[in-house]
Amino acid sequence: MAERTEEQHKAKMQKLQAAHDKMVAAKTIEKGLLIVHTGKGKGKTTAALGMVVRAIGHGKKVGVVQFVKGAMATGEKAVFDAFPNQIEFKPMGEGFTWDTQDRARDIAVAREAWDEVKRMILDPSYDMVLADELNIVLRYDYLPVDEVIEVLKAKPEMTHVIVTGRNAPDAVIEIADLVTEMTLVKHPFREQGVKAQAGVEF
Repeated sequence: MAERTEEQHKAKMQKLQAAHDKMVAAKTIEKGLLIVHTGKGKGKTTAALGMVVRAIGHGKKVGVVQFVKGAMATGEKAVFDAFPNQIEFKPMGEGFTWDTQDRARDIAVAREAWDEVKRMILDPSYDMVLADELNIVLRYDYLPVDEVIEVLKAKPEMTHVIVTGRNAPDAVIEIADLVTEMTLVKHPFREQGVKAQAGVEF
C-alpha cells in the first residue's frame, strides 16, 4: 500500500479537525457531574485525585473524604495540606474490613465519614466532592444505598461528585453521568510479590 503524501495527510487531518470542531461546538451544557470510578484495576482513587489536583489548579474548593484509607500516611495528604484554603482532606477510614474485624465499628466509622460527605455535597461552596471508596462500604451494607442515592440526587446543580471503589452498586451507576471501569490486566503485587510502594500505591 502506497504511503500517504504530505498533502493527503494534511487534507485528512483538516477533515478530522472540522468534524471535531463541529462536535465540540454542539456541546453547550455545563453542569456538575456525578462521576464513578469502579472495577478491579488499580487507578480508581489515583484518577479521582488527579481530578482533585486539576480542580485546585483552577482555584476550586474541594472536599475529599476517604472511607477506607486513613490508617496509614499517604503522599496525597502531604500535598493537599499545602492548600488548606482550597481543600478539606479527611482520611476517615481505619483500614479494610479484614483489618478491623469489627462490623459494628466499621458501620460507625462509615456513618461518620458519610455524614461529612453529605455535609460537603449539600454545601454549595464546594465545587467538587470526592467520596473515596464509598462503593466498598455500600458493598458491605455499612450504609443504606437508598440514602446515598437520595443525597447524590440532591447535590447542587454545579457540584461535581466523584465516587470510587470496586463493585459500584447498579443504582449508583444508573444515576451517574460518567462511569469508568478500571480493568486489571497485570499487577506486580499479585504476580511478582511486589509490595505496595510509596508514591505508587500510597
